[in-house]
Amino acid sequence: MAAPCPKNVELLAPAGNMECLHAAVKAGADAVYLGAGHFNARRGADNFSLENLAEACDYAHLRGVKIYLTLNTVVLPSELPDALELARQAYRCGVDAFIVQDIGISIELSRIMPDVEVHVSTQMNIHDEDGLRAAAALGATRVTLARELSLAEIARLHELAEELGVELESFAHGALCICYSGQCFMSSLVGGRSANRGRCAQACRLPYELHNRALRKTLDAPGEHLLSPKDLCTANLIPELLHAGVASLKIEGRMKSPESVQAVVGVYRAVIDRVEAAIDRDGIDSVVASDAPELRASEEEMNVLSEAFSRGFTTAYLKGKRGNEIMSYGRPNNRGVFVGRVAKVREGLVFIDPETELHVGDLIEFWTNRGHFVHTIGEFKTDRAGRVFFPVERAVGKGDRVFRVRNAEAAFVDDDKLPSVAVCARAELRIGQPALLTFTVAAGDASVTVEGPEVEAARTKAITEKEVREHIDRMGTTPFYLSSLEIDLDEGVGMGFSMLHKLRARAAEELQEAILAHYHARKLERTPSRAFAPVVRRGWCKVAALATNPACARAAKRAGADLIYVPAANYRRGEAVIAGQLSDTAEQAGYPKQCIPVLPTVSQMFDEEKRNGFDTWKRVKADKPVMVENLGQLLHATEMGAAPEVGPHIPVTNKLDLQAMADLGAQRVWLSPELSLVQIEELGDMAPMPLGLTIMGQTELMVTEHCLLMSQGPCNQKCAECARRKSPHYLKDRKGYEMPVITDCTGRSHLYNAVQMDVAHLMPEIIGAGVSTVLVDTTLMNVKETTEKVARAVRARDIAQKDGNKVAKAEGATSGHLFRGVS
Repeated sequence: MAAPCPKNVELLAPAGNMECLHAAVKAGADAVYLGAGHFNARRGADNFSLENLAEACDYAHLRGVKIYLTLNTVVLPSELPDALELARQAYRCGVDAFIVQDIGISIELSRIMPDVEVHVSTQMNIHDEDGLRAAAALGATRVTLARELSLAEIARLHELAEELGVELESFAHGALCICYSGQCFMSSLVGGRSANRGRCAQACRLPYELHNRALRKTLDAPGEHLLSPKDLCTANLIPELLHAGVASLKIEGRMKSPESVQAVVGVYRAVIDRVEAAIDRDGIDSVVASDAPELRASEEEMNVLSEAFSRGFTTAYLKGKRGNEIMSYGRPNNRGVFVGRVAKVREGLVFIDPETELHVGDLIEFWTNRGHFVHTIGEFKTDRAGRVFFPVERAVGKGDRVFRVRNAEAAFVDDDKLPSVAVCARAELRIGQPALLTFTVAAGDASVTVEGPEVEAARTKAITEKEVREHIDRMGTTPFYLSSLEIDLDEGVGMGFSMLHKLRARAAEELQEAILAHYHARKLERTPSRAFAPVVRRGWCKVAALATNPACARAAKRAGADLIYVPAANYRRGEAVIAGQLSDTAEQAGYPKQCIPVLPTVSQMFDEEKRNGFDTWKRVKADKPVMVENLGQLLHATEMGAAPEVGPHIPVTNKLDLQAMADLGAQRVWLSPELSLVQIEELGDMAPMPLGLTIMGQTELMVTEHCLLMSQGPCNQKCAECARRKSPHYLKDRKGYEMPVITDCTGRSHLYNAVQMDVAHLMPEIIGAGVSTVLVDTTLMNVKETTEKVARAVRARDIAQKDGNKVAKAEGATSGHLFRGVS
């Protein structure tokens, strides 16, 4: 039996600055998420200082809106004190929750601030039941789920979430990442800015070509933006999301304008209110089954969303689809709302048959056969046929399409000084008794009563009820307005208007203090320092190899590799399938003995494994090593009694992360490719377990739920037997770099760096930094290349540990981030 859906879903809005916060609150957001400092995933937004963060919290809390602070980046060793201090100061400012990616910081915040909620960011890549259990074990009260989940998968997770006491949050609107969040190295290795540090370079929005290497040809595609998804829009899926158990609907957009925030939040507020009213009236099952138009966004509302920002809309993976319908191959930026077509061009004037009203100041875009260009409408006229015409500097042709990308009439006016909190008031003016004025928040619990001097009988003119009402209702610059006023007035009362003004001012001031008292009274109690596990002793450095087929695994072993790692899927799928072989163990598949399984970055969802005839955990044995690539796998492996090694897709970048991994049972940690040598050395000095580092191979840049090979056209979705997978493919960028693409047996694509990494010449420094295992990734190597690279790594290790000497630097290879790091 499915768990009941949340009674009232939260509408969570973005704010990149104070003006956007005002827009979100004004439009009806229940909560707002924002960033402060450098530890948030939108460092390009204006963001908030500690000074205006306190102001933002007060502004929101007075209006019954919660504030969530994003700390959703990885935190480097030297930054840890600053990140924790920011959290402490934000706590004093009054934030209601922290949205966190860093595992160690998540645990630490729950420890030192137990009364503040910790929400797990989508950057933590929680997408299955094991991940949900792990998030709860960290102390999370809410999990922002991966965008790649379907409604059915969310509903199944909700059943477990109810047992764990964890809320589920799902993205409802805005930009989609093509890569699983928190798993993208493309931005840093190709664009020079790390998405995991809040500085995404948007490399996925650039043009690419898909090539078949075997056929030596460029493959046709519907456009050139092969990594660019459409924008998510669930305005027509609100009943289904609530039925699935989503507690919070999140709108993406901390880089968006106040106008965009206000427009999108306003539409979702209206749709949610209609849906929840229908649920209260008819029940959730009836609402989900209904096709009543008021339960979906209207055409007008969809136009508002499109005008706010749109690359074209999709429900993404929520309906269980992951094909070309989610992609915006032709355009990576805002396309706006269709206005009409060019009817004619005459003497420098463009005539348009408009399908929507245009305004002076609108920004429109012409789609011509020579490309696209934008134009701001100045003065325009309308002819007898209803066609709008105005001069345009550039050439357009009859039939060209016109879109509006900014509506001048939708400009946001920041009138935050206007009162917006409804108050119920009661005035008691009884002769011989103190004057009393009570203010109660209409939609809350806060209430105050202020007392004035004793009420006297009038000596001349008595005050009237109308005058009392008029003077108490003058709320001025306070955030309050009177929704009702009850007056208990004796006949013949004498009172000056100034006394009413003082009572009203005191009541407003004290009500404001009462609403904020809980937040302003916050103090951080001193918590004892954590005890950290002892630093592990460094021993002889081992050479490991990651091999995806038996031949390369055997070659690596012969070349001197001490350890062989094999993706778990390749024991039964991958290369073995192409050869028509099915094997259950590494040895049966032709791999050497005692290979260590590597679990997939994205765990198989629920029944997907059964459909593909593959069981991830069949390869994991008690007391045997296994490399895990997400948090849920780590918890599961530890519970099985295995010896888990944390892979590089789980970011371990500071002391708290290292301790968290030790507490969760990690026997080795493989470090992120975004760490510099200096940062690795900082971790090596404090690591309670051995550290590993990939030193050769082509780094995986992305893992995508959408199969990148589908740009060629639709397929039969039988991924394990897919003929396209047999041929090697690559994406070619504008500079001519060729990035290999491999789609696995589940249909997920893996994109690799165009340039080989080889840092074997830095072996003395790497070992000196505390690394005790180095890995050669042979995923894209043949047997000959595998033999040469593993032998080079063994030789580099041997001479480095014998006398500190180095092998020569490999020509044409990159050192990744070992020297430059990421900012």
